[in-house]
Amino acid sequence: MVLDGFDLVVLGTVIPTLIKTQDLGFDAVGATFAATISLVGVGLGALFIAPLSDRFGRRNLLVACVTWFSIFTIAVVFAPNVAVFSIFRLLAGLGLGACLPAALAYMNDYAPAGSAGKSTTRTMTGYHAGAVATAFLALMVIPDWRIMFVVGGIAGFVLVPFLWFKLPETLPAVITLPAASKPDATKPTAGQAAKEAAPAVEERASFRDLGRKPYPLVAAGVAVASFMGLLLVYGLNTWLPQLMSSAGYTLNAGLSLLLVLNVGAVAGLVVAGILADKHGTKKIVLLWFALSAVFLAALSVKIQNELLLNAAVFVTGVFVFSSQVLVYAWVSQLFPARLRGTALGFAAGVGRLGAILGPAVTGTLVAAGIAYPWGFYVFAAAAVLAVAALVLVPQAVTAAAGKRTAVGPS
Repeated sequence: MVLDGFDLVVLGTVIPTLIKTQDLGFDAVGATFAATISLVGVGLGALFIAPLSDRFGRRNLLVACVTWFSIFTIAVVFAPNVAVFSIFRLLAGLGLGACLPAALAYMNDYAPAGSAGKSTTRTMTGYHAGAVATAFLALMVIPDWRIMFVVGGIAGFVLVPFLWFKLPETLPAVITLPAASKPDATKPTAGQAAKEAAPAVEERASFRDLGRKPYPLVAAGVAVASFMGLLLVYGLNTWLPQLMSSAGYTLNAGLSLLLVLNVGAVAGLVVAGILADKHGTKKIVLLWFALSAVFLAALSVKIQNELLLNAAVFVTGVFVFSSQVLVYAWVSQLFPARLRGTALGFAAGVGRLGAILGPAVTGTLVAAGIAYPWGFYVFAAAAVLAVAALVLVPQAVTAAAGKRTAVGPS
């Protein structure tokens, strides 16, 4: 998740320098294209590669995808122009896109009952910890933008052996024992059970299941919310430094605010997970998206006081990013274990279309010279649309009943 956090903000940290120096031929249009094509790769990875974890297990998929991502992240350093830079980002995204759904499905395979919110949000703190670390690295090394991609690629290669040797292999069908159970020599190991269960999982887990009752409305609602949530996450992280530059703030101030935004995200994740498990995920995710809309609209007003500006950006980060993560937590609760990777891949994959649209729309506003304040108005509207979509989704679903059933907090 730290690597995904790196990828989330790395373009946001280097785009102002690339545009200013016109290195590799970059301008606002080229930067928008690079940001967009990167997210196309991530979306394709989430949609078509992540669901394979339901068939073949999580660990092998994570190891292969992190390795692939690392190779093409380092390759960016050697790009001779915008086109090749963008192709390498597209290829890196294919691997990275599968990692988030697989990692969240992995955690929820093992999460004790009633802790899906905390398990998901705490896992996702790595996402924003990576974003914070990347923003901090940028403050130290920019304008030498190539170092950013070297560090990201090397970090991935260092991680691979730990993933291979430290993670147990698992398929959702085998996680059936209570958390307090102790190993029993007479019972098959998780690896043996995984091999025995694999054919059944392979037959049953597919996108077709999401179109069968009681899932279509649920899948549609969370897909729209994920679309809007990732539009916010990627739009802000890709363009916040440039938006602040357009508003008259310095480049260093914009990079610092990007760091503050993601520190707020980490704090928000901890609080959101606890509240979601206590009061129900639906109530909290609706509240979080609504507050995101309020604070994003407030950022359209230029704040002269530096302390007040940082506080406003911090609070915005608290709500914006954990809103999206709560959607993932809810998906983990709404769908059974056999469909968890597929459902998360679908939500993340459709969401990546929003991640593509966010930087593209904001980049268009930047090119037109109206990114500030209109960029923040667009973001606020996206949060409102997410609220509207999630109102229609039940808090939980009973698949066996063959119909949509709303229940109390899970």
